[in-house]
Amino acid sequence: MKINYRVELPQLLLITGMFVVAAVTWSVVPDRIPVHWNLAGEVDRYGGKFEALLVIPLMTLALYLALYFAPRIDPGYANYQRFAKTYAVIRIAIVAFMSIVYGTMQLSAIGHQVSINTVIPFAVGVLFVVLGNMMGKIRPNWFVGIRTPWTLSSKASWNKTHRVGGWLFILMGLSIAASGLIRTAWAYVVMAIVVASALVWMIVYSYLVWRDDPDRIPPAGTSPGPS
Repeated sequence: MKINYRVELPQLLLITGMFVVAAVTWSVVPDRIPVHWNLAGEVDRYGGKFEALLVIPLMTLALYLALYFAPRIDPGYANYQRFAKTYAVIRIAIVAFMSIVYGTMQLSAIGHQVSINTVIPFAVGVLFVVLGNMMGKIRPNWFVGIRTPWTLSSKASWNKTHRVGGWLFILMGLSIAASGLIRTAWAYVVMAIVVASALVWMIVYSYLVWRDDPDRIPPAGTSPGPS
């Protein structure tokens, strides 16, 4: 697979930017920096400079490398060519999301008033909406998408579950974003119910489609072998 710089360069620039921010602000920020906030948007845990400035950039770099090399070790490698643009959007969206989280935390660390419990849920919601719009275009593979024992052993289950899952991801994204904007106990409860219900239904639905698929195959390694 050739390197597509239109896909890789934006991600590498975002990751590099995070490390540049860490280097520039290292001597400016205090030794104790907010790293976690409760639902009310109040800081409930502080961390040192390494945790606050470098953990997210390092996690993002590791995630970038994992997603970059995953197709190369996936038994379904050939299928990635069929959803290459979709996979690129997913990868860029994830790195962009991590950059937004990091940028929001750093603004808070240097004293800017940032509504963490609004920005982060909204960013998560947008990410879910983006993933939902991509979901139906993902082709069978071992690393990306809704991977249950049933989607991995039935093309019908994979395709139908991802089409339904796309709408459910959008619904989850909207509910998460709304909870960040409304910020009431009821909003969080409704969001939790929507997310839990959607996740459960995706699993159940994948099984129901698999059960009725005459062309399903046994998952790898589960066929009876010689005694």
